[in-house]
Amino acid sequence: MSASADPTPPPSLRQIAYERIEDLLNWGRLRPGQIISQRELVEVTGVTLGSVREAIPRFEAEGLLQTIPQRGLMVPSLDVTFIREAYQMRRLIEINAVPDLLETLGRDVVSEWIDWHMGARAMLSHEDGADLSEFLRDFQLFDWKMHARMVNALGNSLISNVYRVTAIKIRMSAQSRVRVTRQNATRVIQEHLDFLQPLLDQQPEAATKALAFHIEQSLTLALGGTLGR
Repeated sequence: MSASADPTPPPSLRQIAYERIEDLLNWGRLRPGQIISQRELVEVTGVTLGSVREAIPRFEAEGLLQTIPQRGLMVPSLDVTFIREAYQMRRLIEINAVPDLLETLGRDVVSEWIDWHMGARAMLSHEDGADLSEFLRDFQLFDWKMHARMVNALGNSLISNVYRVTAIKIRMSAQSRVRVTRQNATRVIQEHLDFLQPLLDQQPEAATKALAFHIEQSLTLALGGTLGR
């Protein structure tokens, strides 16, 4: 084997199909209560029918899709009780990651996150009237990936998977209530900095308190409430 060979195998067609359907759920292109056929999924994902069929059992096991005989696949409806329970799960997992987070991630990573947020805040404050749609989408992706990496730092694949599925369901339930706007992004940036800076300063209690507040704010919005600080 040559030294330049890539040891990482390419993703299977089933994995590609899963990830593309997952994106539809994450971004609200498949909504709670919606029914869609397998062939429609093929059209919107650009993958094969066989790979869609292979991916479906995993979505069903995770509670992200339900098969409705003679009709197709339904995105399950998520009620208020579920939203509260999902956020409780999120809080338990993320808060548990905080005490050792600086050590497991490394100071460089946390510092990079802080710098990224500072740059994002500066951009938002100087881009009045600009089309921020692409930036706001990138910001949303950064948010999701940052929180997931915090959880993954626990080094527990079972917890990481539970968190990932819970996060998808939270996004599904909140799509109709929470939009990523300049104002919302500015608020989230400050809430992130409020727990990242004490984390970098090795103040886990302050970081935990700020992270709990951030999650509670997100829950309030997901339930259709208004924020007050």
